[in-house]
Formats: sequence, C-alpha cells, structure tokens
Amino acid sequence: MWTQYFSPTSLDAALEMLAEQVQFSQRNGTALPRLIAGGTDIMIEFERGVRKACAIIDISRLQDLNRITLESNSLGNDVIHLGPLVTHNEVIVSALCVERATPLALACREVGAPQIRNRATVAGNLITASPANDTITALIALDAQVTLRSVRGSRVVPLAEFYLGVRKTVMQPDEMLIDIAMPALKPNQHGIYLKLGLRRAQAISVVNCAVVIEQAPTGLIAADDGNTSATPAITDIRIALGAVAPKIIRAEAAERSLVGNPLSEFTITRAAHFAQSAATPISDVRSSATYRQDMVGVLVERALRRLETGRVLAEWASPAVLVAGLQVADASAANSDAATATVNGMAYTIPADAHDKSVLRWLREDCGLIGTKEGCAEGECGACTVLMDGKAVMSCLVPAPRAAGAALTTIEGVGDDEKLHPLQQAFIDCAAVQCGYCTPGFIMSGAALFVENGNPSDGQIKEAISGNLCRCTGYYKILEAFDQTRRAMQPQQ
Repeated sequence: MWTQYFSPTSLDAALEMLAEQVQFSQRNGTALPRLIAGGTDIMIEFERGVRKACAIIDISRLQDLNRITLESNSLGNDVIHLGPLVTHNEVIVSALCVERATPLALACREVGAPQIRNRATVAGNLITASPANDTITALIALDAQVTLRSVRGSRVVPLAEFYLGVRKTVMQPDEMLIDIAMPALKPNQHGIYLKLGLRRAQAISVVNCAVVIEQAPTGLIAADDGNTSATPAITDIRIALGAVAPKIIRAEAAERSLVGNPLSEFTITRAAHFAQSAATPISDVRSSATYRQDMVGVLVERALRRLETGRVLAEWASPAVLVAGLQVADASAANSDAATATVNGMAYTIPADAHDKSVLRWLREDCGLIGTKEGCAEGECGACTVLMDGKAVMSCLVPAPRAAGAALTTIEGVGDDEKLHPLQQAFIDCAAVQCGYCTPGFIMSGAALFVENGNPSDGQIKEAISGNLCRCTGYYKILEAFDQTRRAMQPQQ
C-alpha cells in the first residue's frame, strides 16, 4: 500500500516532509506522497488498486489542528474557522456550527456512519473533490474559503474556485489545506442542507442541495405574483447543487428569481423550476440523468419550504450519536522502526514492515485477535468495528501504523473476566445471532453507544448501528437485544 509511513510531530515538520517527498517522487518518477488525517478514502483506493504505492504522511496526531473557532474579521463580521483535523462528528456536536453554520452541520450528519464520522475530516472531504460529497455543497452555500500552505508560503482560495472538475483541485502536490473559513450566519440568515440517497445511511448522494438565505426586516411587500406579503423579502440567497455536474454548481437563475421576493407558493415553485434548469447531470449506477434533474426541483422546493416554515432542524430533535463514549487521549508515537499499541489492556508491537496492513488485518494476522471480522474492507458493513482511543472506528480503514500509541478495544476485550458485556448477553438471550459474522461489529458499536448514553432512544440506537449491516436480516432481534440492554441499565424502581 504505502512505501513509507511518516508521523510528523509539528505542522512545519509535516510541510517540510511533504516538500522533500514530492521532490523525491518527481526526481524518481514514483507516485506522489499523500497527506492523510482520517485516511478513510485512501485505504479504499489502495484496496481497489486505483492508487499506486506511495509515501504516507499522517498528520492526525498534530496538536491544535482540530479546533473550531469563532473570530471577527477586519470588517467586524464573525467568521467560523475549522482546522484541518476537524472531523464530521466534531462539527455535529459543535453548538456554534449547528447554530451559525447550519448547512454544514446537517451535511456532516449525512456523511457515512458514526464510525466513519469519527475519523473522516471535513478537510479530507473537500480535497477528495467528488461532486457528490456532502460538505462541499454546504460550504459553497456558506461562501467558504480555504487556506493552503506549503514551505513556499500560504494562499487563500474561495471554495468555489478550488475545484477544476471531478476529483481535481487547484492544490499543488506540496500544499496542505490548513484552514476552512466561512462567514457565520447572522440573525437574519438561515440555511439548510438536504440530500437524496439510495438508503438512509452510508449512501452517496444521488442529488444534494444547500440553501442560505438572508431576509430583510418584516413589512408588507409586493411579490412577483402581484400579492402583498408580510413575510420578509429575500435580500440575498445562495443555492448550491451537488451530484448534478462535474463540480458543485450554483443555481443562479433560481437565486435571482427569489431576490426581492418573499418565500411563497409561487416564488418557491418558480425557483425550483429554475434550479432544475441549472443541472446537467449524467446517468450512472445510482440514477438516471432525468431522475436527477427532476429531484433537483424536488429538493430545492423542500429546502425552501422548510426555510419558510422554520423547520430547518426538524430532524435534529434527537441528539446525534457519536459512538465515542470513552474519550481516551492517545499518545504521540515516534516515527521509529517499531511501535506499540495497547489492545484490550495488553501491549502489541506493530512491525515496521506492515506496509500493506490495516488495523483490521494487523489485529487478525499479527495479534491473533480474530473476533474482529472483515466483511467488505471498504467501510461499508461495520463488521470490523473496534474502539480506538474510545471511539468506534472501521478498522479496515485505519492504517496499522496509526495504531501506534493508541488504546484499542476489540470484541475479545469488551467484557471482563467475570462476565459478558450486557449487550453480548442480550444477543444470546434474544437470539440476535444468526450467522454471527456481523455480531462483533454490532456489539462494539453498541458498547460505545451505551457508554455515551445509558438510555438511548430507538432512533439513537438505529443511528448508532447505521454503519453495521446484517446480511441475515436479523435486525428485529438485534434491536430487541439493544432494548433489553437499555432496560437492564436503568435504575431499578
């Protein structure tokens, strides 16, 4: 997979290392090095053989790069900054992002499953540059910009100018994205993100859209349909569309049709029609072009109606599930020939030559811990779920060297010497095990959930296991086991 694996201890060291490796690659005609944080995309690319072996520079341990901050710019306007290591789950639990970068928070909750969101970063989602990516659409609607840095200096690029096409950006090989900045929503601004996928979780967008509106003070105004309305007129609007062109686009005709008008039956329907005209989709395995174009109108109409009624965070009533109940700070590991990880309380060495192994394969092949299963090796099925520094992750998507200095818990260590974990016992009591292949992953996700929340709702249980697939269709019994565990954990009256 990788030829060398580096874990720099500072931003400057990472940039110098990146520059050196780029020069080495260019001199020798080898594959360019890659910076990774979550690494969820690159592991799949290696697995599928679409990326050549290259040097990896893992920046996931760098300090202070996972902060979400609010600052005032030179004009006195509030600006939200996201560091390059901010994960999707960290955005979801940020009250600042939920309130003042609402489309981004909504988009982050749509990415993958909780295990993916625990490691995948927003910056990585932007750099991947797929027109179907969730956060790109939201951030373009929020008028975001990114800061790129190399040993040569820094530059700021509006996100709308960052993309050249499908999986193509303006980044140079020696540059690192070090900041994402966006104007914080003002009291008279509101935003939303909506996505259409083929299933409720772990789905790539068929179509997605993000809308941010700014409204004038209330007062009777004349709309284009000839009626007067007390609904505030729109003074500015941004409508971004994803998965309908080679890069995220703006529905500019729809935006123009709404400026100066209130949201009404007439203006919303007209804007949805204009938005459809902006899309130039293709047909692929997920959808026909015709269906995508039709769904653009549907999503934009739904988004505008929710903004009209104020139901933007209707689905946010139930707090998000992180499956990250045990917060354990991992130790920085030196870039050495061998490193050690703690697994179920015991020390295990990660061989220096583990250049072709994920944490999953290292656990099974080197540690002899075969309870963790490989179902897809692409982060789709959740059978490989383990806890890494207290967070549930897909171990097939984590490079083995990243486990150095970390604390891991597998299915073998989730209980104790005296008894099974309550959820393990419930799986037995409720006959929730059929073939059993998916069971370790479900139990690890559940173990993290019940530490995080001892009395989760039905919806939160389903969200916690949204990244775990049971091919035997045993979900009813699995949910019954979760319910039994939940009831067992409540104080006795």
